[in-house]
Amino acid sequence: MATVRTKPKAAIPKASKARGGKAAGTAASSEGLEGVFRALRATLAAHAGKLVVKHDGPKGYQVVGPKPFRGKELFVGAVRIGKAYVSYDLFPVYVAPELLEGMTPALEKRMQGKACFNFKAEDEALFRELGELTKRGVALFAEKGML
Repeated sequence: MATVRTKPKAAIPKASKARGGKAAGTAASSEGLEGVFRALRATLAAHAGKLVVKHDGPKGYQVVGPKPFRGKELFVGAVRIGKAYVSYDLFPVYVAPELLEGMTPALEKRMQGKACFNFKAEDEALFRELGELTKRGVALFAEKGML
């Protein structure tokens, strides 16, 4: 039987902490994300009087409509901490994309998909704009009899 010789594999260097491997800056970035989460949670929680808080924990906050819509629970919005960013989901903009008309390019850059906004750092101006968008979205759901 013939022996097949192969070249030895080159060693693959592991990511070092100093060069931005997983361990670098983890504590600082998670603290920053928690501040972003708190600010975005407050934005959504401002509407909790009209909505029902379904989940409220250290890594996520979710609100739904107070009554079933077409026999199902109506998801309105959520804030979640991920590994690298905080996401803010706002279902009214999925249902009524016209709510996004006039959105600033800076907030549009934060969009991921049709109804999600991602943030890595606090931005008071964008959070204020997102708060207004949330207010209009909740009002639209109420106007359509969905809440």
